[in-house]
This record gives sequence, C-alpha cells and structure tokens, in this order.
Amino acid sequence: MSSQDKMLTRIGGLLRQAESTENEHEAEAFMAAAQRLATRSSIDLAVARSHVASRERRPTPVQRVIPIGEPGKRGLRTYVQLFVAIAAANDVRCDVARTSTQVYAYGFDGDIDTCEALYASLLIQMVRASDQYIKSGAYKSGTVEKVVTEKRFGRTVRTRVRAPVAAVTARLNFQMAFAARIGRRLAEVKSEVETEAVRSDVVRDAAGGDSAAGDGAASAAAGTANGTALALRDKEIALTDFYRQTSEARGTWRGPEASAGYSSAARRAGDRAGRAARLGTAPELGAARGELPGGGS
Repeated sequence: MSSQDKMLTRIGGLLRQAESTENEHEAEAFMAAAQRLATRSSIDLAVARSHVASRERRPTPVQRVIPIGEPGKRGLRTYVQLFVAIAAANDVRCDVARTSTQVYAYGFDGDIDTCEALYASLLIQMVRASDQYIKSGAYKSGTVEKVVTEKRFGRTVRTRVRAPVAAVTARLNFQMAFAARIGRRLAEVKSEVETEAVRSDVVRDAAGGDSAAGDGAASAAAGTANGTALALRDKEIALTDFYRQTSEARGTWRGPEASAGYSSAARRAGDRAGRAARLGTAPELGAARGELPGGGS
C-alpha cells in the first residue's frame, strides 16, 4: 500500500469515528483530526517534492472534474460553495461551470482526493440538516423584504413590503451559512497545522544540534524551518503556474446569491449546523466518485 493510500485509510477511519459519535465535542475533535492529518500529509509531500532526486518523476498538479448535479437542479450553487470552501483549506483551486453543474479542481492528486472525501461527507450532512430545518417549520416565523410592482393610475409604483419566508429562500440561506462555517473551521485547522509544522521542525533540529555550537544549532534549525516554508512555497508556485497554464475560466466565481431574499433566522440555523457538522462515513475513500444525491429546494 502506498503512503497516499495509507493516508486516505487513516482519514477514512477518522471520518467513521466522527459519524459514529453522538457527542458534539468528540465529533469536532475527529473532524479537526481528519483535516489536520490531511494538511500534515500535504506538508510532508511538499517537503519530499523539494528533495526528490532529479532522476525521479516529481508529482505534478492535475485537473479533475468534480460532478455537482444535473442542469436545472436547485441549490447547486450552495453545493459548489461547499466544495470550494473545502478546496481552499486543502491547496486546491477551482473553476466553476456557468451552470454550477460541475467544478474543475486544480491541485495535487492527494489534495483533491481529500477534498472529495470531505465533500462527500459534508454534503450529505448539509442537505440532511437543511431538510430537517425546513420540515420543522421554524423558518415560517421569519419575514423577508420584497419589492412589489403594480400599476396605479397608469403609473408603475414599487412598494417595499414584508413577506413570509419561502421554503426555497430558507433552504438557500441555511446552506450558504453552513458552507461558509465549514470553510472557516477547516481554514483555522489548516493555519494551526502549518504553524505547528514549522515550529516542530525548529524544536526538533535545535534539540538535535545541542552538541554543536549555539550559533550553529540555531542556524540549522532556522534553515530547516525555512526549508519547510520554501517547500510549501514551491508547491504553491507549481500549482499557480499550472492553474494559469491550464484554466480557461473567464472571470471569477462570486459564490451563490440568495436572490429570493435574505433570511437571518435561516442563516443562524445554518451556521449552527455548520459548527456541529460531523464528517460522514466514506468507505470508498480514494475511489472515483460520481454525483452525490442531494435534496433539492
């Protein structure tokens, strides 16, 4: 089994533990551990890439198409938002099809595999949580502001009125907030792990250089820390160059818009669900994945 396969197996085990526990704090810990392992593996691969012998084939970025849903299906933009949020925390860049039916992911194979595994789990939870919210009827107590246009004495008059929140509006707002919260959680873990990686290298090399002169040990520690940072930087440059050469996107995806209105209550509910989200089981981790079923609006 390759090191990448072992990494994916370990992440899969954490995903299953997160799904099986009913304790919110344990679920949070397992989710953080899964992302920490994925980020740590990415760092290790980046360092290895910077030291690999010239005779060996260096891993290179790839482009992969991620199916999101069928054309015309409601809610695809929030599905895309979720995948893009996960990708941002795993060194993967994305282009989005105009119809939001698929995402073009650019990154190293292991990083994209991690994104697909996390997305497969979190999409199911997002759809399930939003379904439960809609079925509860809690959204009906809120209102949204709408502009009503009517003819009066031959003139067009626009009036702002408060109207009940429609189910489609509540669902979109809920899922948007859920995806945004997941993105923030994963970004925090990524930042912590990268900081720990550089700090650990400094401490380890400083300890290994105790027998050397003080200045020499400090220099060696600083050199390794810089080496880790440079390896990560090299990885970023490789991905940036590959994206520029490969991407045919025109413009920037600006994310979903709740065009039907804004529901603060649904946003709060979606944010709470995103905070408590558990990573779902992924027994097929690392295998090819097709479109995932999800609840429409």
